[in-house]
Amino acid sequence: MIVPPSPRASAVVDPRIGDLGPALLALEDGTIFPGVAFGAPVAAGGDLVVNTSQTGYQEVCTDPSYAGQVVVMTYPLIGNYGRLVADDQSRQPWLRALVVANATAAVLDDARQLAALLRDDGIPAIAGVDTRALARHLRANGCLRGVVTAPGEVDRKTALAAARAVARWEDQDFVSQVSPPAVTEFGATDEGGPLVGIVDLGLKSNIVAAMRHRGARVRVFPHTVSAGEVLAADVDGVILSPGPGDPARLEGQVDLARTVIDDGRPLLGICLGHQIVGRAAGADTRRLRFGHHGANHPVQDVDLGLVQVTAQNHEVQVVGDSLPAASGFRVSQVNLNDRSVEGLRHREKPIETVQYHPEGAPGPLDALAVFDRFIAAVVRAGAA
Repeated sequence: MIVPPSPRASAVVDPRIGDLGPALLALEDGTIFPGVAFGAPVAAGGDLVVNTSQTGYQEVCTDPSYAGQVVVMTYPLIGNYGRLVADDQSRQPWLRALVVANATAAVLDDARQLAALLRDDGIPAIAGVDTRALARHLRANGCLRGVVTAPGEVDRKTALAAARAVARWEDQDFVSQVSPPAVTEFGATDEGGPLVGIVDLGLKSNIVAAMRHRGARVRVFPHTVSAGEVLAADVDGVILSPGPGDPARLEGQVDLARTVIDDGRPLLGICLGHQIVGRAAGADTRRLRFGHHGANHPVQDVDLGLVQVTAQNHEVQVVGDSLPAASGFRVSQVNLNDRSVEGLRHREKPIETVQYHPEGAPGPLDALAVFDRFIAAVVRAGAA
C-alpha cells in the first residue's frame, strides 16, 4: 500500500509516484541519512558507488555492472524524463538500491516511470538524501557498505548493524548472477558480415547494437563458455564484455583470455573484459579507493594524443607498472584525472582493451571509434 505523502515527502517524491514512508540510508561507518522510500518496500544493501551522470538513470539501473551495489545519483532530479523499455540495457535492474535527492515523474503512465521499474523487480530506493554531501563523504572516506531500510524501519542501531553485516564486494560472485545460461544469436547466417563472439560477463545491449550497426552478426556466450566454443571456426573476432565484480575471482575467464590471445584472433576487452585481458597478460589489478562511475571522465590515447570524454563504471584498475614487457602489451590510454590505466594494446596482434564504456549508455559517445577499430581488425583478419 502506498502511504499518502507527508509534507516533507511531497517535496522530494513526486506525488504521482507516491512515497512509501520514512526510511534510512545507513553506512557502515555510523553515518545515517534519513529519507523517504519510493522503490520496492524492502531493505537491501551493498557497496555505495556514486554516479555523476545527468541523464541515463534507466541505463544505469539496468546495467549489470552495478550488480551488488547501492547507486547514488548526484544529479538532483531523477526520473524527470520517464523511461523507455527499449533503452533498458539488460533484462532487469541489477543494482541493490538507488539513492537520489529528488524522485520526479515526467509521465502519468506508471509503466514509463523509473519507480515502476524498481518496484516491479524488488529494488528499494530512497529520496531526500543530500547526495552531493554523501558523494563528498565517500570521496573523503573511500568505499563504504550501506543499507537502505524498508519503509518505516527507522531504528538507527538496527540499520547500522545491517550495514555492517553486508558481505564484502570482493567476496561475492556477481558474474554468475548476471550472465545468461545459454548461447544467443543475433543476425541470420545468410545476411553475411563477420561473426563476433561476445563472452557475456554482464553485457549491455548497446554493445550488441553497436556490432549490428556495423554489419556484424553476434553470438553471445555465457561466462562458462569453453575456449573451443569461443574460437569456433566461424567466429571472426571476440569481445570480453563489461561486468560486475573483482577480476581476481575469475581465473577461468582469465585462462580463456590467454587462449584467445595465443590464438591471435581480433580481441576487444571492455571494462571487466579489459581487466581480465590485463591479468591474462600478467599484470596485477587493484581496487580503486572509490571507483570511477558516471560520465565525463577524460581519457587520453597515448598513441594519438587524442582526449576523449568517456562514461565509466568500475571499481578496479589494471596496474600499468606490473604489465610484463614480454607480454607484448603496452598501456595505450590513461585517465587524465588520476593517471590510471584506461586501455591496453598488443604490439603485434589485433588486440585492444578499454576500461571505459564506448557503447555510451548513458553517454557520452566520444569513444564509438573503439568499435570501428575492432570491426576493421575483424574484416582485415578475415581477408588475410
